[in-house]
This record gives sequence, C-alpha cells and structure tokens, in this order.
Amino acid sequence: MDGMMRAAPTARRGAGVGLFLRRWARNPLQMGSVLPSSPALGRAIARHSRWDGGASVLELGAGTGAVSRALLAAGLPPERLVVVEIVPEMAAHLREALPGARVVTGDAFALPSILPAGLRLGTVICGIPLVLLPLERQRAFVEAVEAVAPGLGFLLYTYCATSPLPYRKLGLGARREAFTPWNLPPASVWRYRPG
Repeated sequence: MDGMMRAAPTARRGAGVGLFLRRWARNPLQMGSVLPSSPALGRAIARHSRWDGGASVLELGAGTGAVSRALLAAGLPPERLVVVEIVPEMAAHLREALPGARVVTGDAFALPSILPAGLRLGTVICGIPLVLLPLERQRAFVEAVEAVAPGLGFLLYTYCATSPLPYRKLGLGARREAFTPWNLPPASVWRYRPG
C-alpha cells in the first residue's frame, strides 16, 4: 500500500495543511491542535489498529487525513476505511485525498444513523478533542461508538500527558498504547474499552 502514499500528490497534502490552518483559525476547539498529526503519530495509530478478517476501520474527526494516509500505507485497503468528518469542507478534501475510502459528512455523536448498515469494524479511531467536552457529551460519544461497535471501544489520540477521559466515570478501561514525542505537540494513543 505504499503506492497509496505516493499517489497522493504533494500539492494536495500542502492544500490539506492550509485547509487545516484555516479551519483551526475559525474554530480552534473543534480542531484540537494547531498542526495536523505527524507521520509518526499516524504510524503509531496504524500499529494498534486491526482490520483482519475483512473488518473495516472507522476514523472519527479525520481532519486532513494524516492518520488515514498512515492506515493506507500500513496496508488497510481503501474500501475498508470509513471516515466521518463533521466539517463539510474537510470532508470534501478527504474525498479527493483518499480515493476509494468511504467519507461520510456527519456528526460522530450520530453514528447509528449515518453509518452503513451491517458495517463490521475492527478498530474505531477518534481524533475529536473529547477532553474539551463535558462529561455528558463524552458519555454520549461512548454510547454512539458502543451502538455501532459493541464491546470494541476506541483508540483516542491526544496531547494530554495523562488519560484525557475520566474513564472510570464513563465505565471504561484505559491503557496508553503509544507515545510519540516527535509529534508537535507530543501525543499519546489511548485505548478505551467498556469495562
């Protein structure tokens, strides 16, 4: 799948960074970071993602597609990548940047109503800055994921040094899977599962 990475023109990636910065300037809390995720963070997430047996990977809040590209480079077939992005402008960018992937413009809190029926998931990845949300919204997110991927939980990448979620209050178990000091800012990948 390295060909997938090479197939994305450099100009398109540059346009993605510009789009990211414009969206951040308009709504910094929705973006969660001042820069797109680094390739090192994308590789760390891909290492902890599963798509064996024909399962798909669901990415929530994909931004400009940095993590998506890492998943494709790691061997995920594009037709088994499902991306949910709430910002229409960014979703349009992702449709162009990720040929073959299913890009859904919609709200991750409404997963049962926006995802295709019968979708079998191996991993759910969250790039939404959940740490900025009140507990009841975090709980609603956990319930939305549980509705489409019972028992699976999700990977969350974050810039917090400790768990960004009060996982016990949310009825979750938590484990930090990876730390990427070369990301700006340094990032962690947490796995949360119903517990």
